[in-house]
Order: sequence, then structure tokens, then C-alpha cells
Amino acid sequence: MNHHRALALFIGGAGDKKPYYLAGPYRNIAYAQAPFDRRIEQAGLAAACRSLYLGYHEVRGEPAIGRLVTAAIPDKATPIYIVGHSIGAWSGAHLSQRLSEWGYRVEMLVTLDPVGSGLLVRLGSNIPYRRPAPRSRLWINVRAEPGRPNASDLVARLGRKWQVAGEPDIDQALDTNHANAGALFCKPLRDGRSAADCMFESVVGQLRA
Repeated sequence: MNHHRALALFIGGAGDKKPYYLAGPYRNIAYAQAPFDRRIEQAGLAAACRSLYLGYHEVRGEPAIGRLVTAAIPDKATPIYIVGHSIGAWSGAHLSQRLSEWGYRVEMLVTLDPVGSGLLVRLGSNIPYRRPAPRSRLWINVRAEPGRPNASDLVARLGRKWQVAGEPDIDQALDTNHANAGALFCKPLRDGRSAADCMFESVVGQLRA
């Protein structure tokens, strides 16, 4: 087995890990992380693939990234997987660029209904203003386009969704609500595989290479 442990970073959006404008914490990204961690465990790879749950506010600035992210990366050959939801997807995309520039190996970026282009969101959240320029070997973007919108979809619209058409390697929509990070990550896309399937298969391939 490859000695380069894989690292999976799950980055929550507004109101996920800490309250946001008095709402939350909802821990939406945990519903994406938990089934992924179970699959890794069932495959007998728990010792080789570490998974971290972070808030969007925890991956801004070198000190925080150094303390919470790069300290957990064994070496620069370690494959890194980033899954971000909502504002966490905006922050995760910025993180992919920064880690790549520092010489780390970002294998995959998964953005789940990314939000962050609205001025109000930027003023109220600790996120970079500039549009991200993601860098990873594969970028999967999954958009929420629900037949029956709920309050979370309104909030996402107000925060202004990040329009990424033409940029990701895979860019697909699912009939689910913005808050449902678990469904956005785990529901099958057009080819029958979910973003979670693609990521799991990649991790297994890397660790068993």
C-alpha cells in the first residue's frame, strides 16, 4: 500500500460549524462526511485516509491553514480531497488554489452548490472577496435545482450562487435543496455515479497504487 496517506477535508458553509446570523449550527456537511467515512472504514482504509470537518471560516489565512490543514498533511505527495458546501465550497476552491501554489497535491475538489459571490455574504462572512481560481486534478461541481425550494434555497439565492459553467470537469444539477449536502454529495449524477463514488474510487486507487 502507498505510504502517502490521503487527506479528505469537508468544509461546511454558513451556519454549519458555528451559528450564522443566529441560525445553526446545522452541521450539513457532516451528512456528506459520515457516509464517506463509513465506506473508507468498511474498505479497511481508515488508518490510511484521514478526514477532517472544518468550517468555511477556518480555512482563511496562512496561520489557520497551517494550524488546521497543512499540519495534517504527511508530505507533499499526499493526495488531498476537498469537499465544500455553500460558502464552504467558495472557501474550499480558494484553499485548493493556495495548497497547489504551496506545492501540495490537490487530487479532487468537490463543490456542492457553491455560494459566495453576493456582497452581503462577503461582508458578513470571513471569506475572500475575489472569485476563486481552483486548482485540482479533478473538479466536480454539483448544483441544487430543487423542484420544491425551501428556505435554504432562498438563503442561497440571496447569497448569490457562484456561477462556474464551463470550468469544472463535471458540472451537474440535482433535484434537491441547497441545505442537503448529503444528497448533493451522495446522489447519483448522470453516469450513475455520485460525487462521493468518484471520490471514494479515487482514494482507493491512490492508496492501493
